[in-house]
Amino acid sequence: QVQLVESGGGLVQAGGSLRLSCAASGRAFSTYTMGWFRQAPGKEREFVAAIIPWSGGSTYYTDSVKGRFTISRDNAKNTVYLQMNSLKPEDTAVYYCAASTKLTGFRSEHAYNYWGQGTQVTVSS
Repeated sequence: QVQLVESGGGLVQAGGSLRLSCAASGRAFSTYTMGWFRQAPGKEREFVAAIIPWSGGSTYYTDSVKGRFTISRDNAKNTVYLQMNSLKPEDTAVYYCAASTKLTGFRSEHAYNYWGQGTQVTVSS
């Protein structure tokens, strides 16, 4: 069982930055694929980024955040981060951290076994 707790959300002006953190419980954190998803009002939850535990920690992003967001992990701290730069109003959403035992299919929410409660990110224009 893994428990995930996100933090770092808030209100920021367009062009600003935020860093989200997701602290995980459990002893097998380093073996999980970790992902970030987001859900804007009236929209479905969508994939944002993922980091794979093996293969040197390969990272993957949805096209709309490439070059602006960076996902990283600190296995010693059982924490995954999402650094968000050059934020846009369309990035406004509740951001969720998720953990998966799978190494493939990580762009789909159905691949993830565990979810955090979410943290609100609001970008004003």
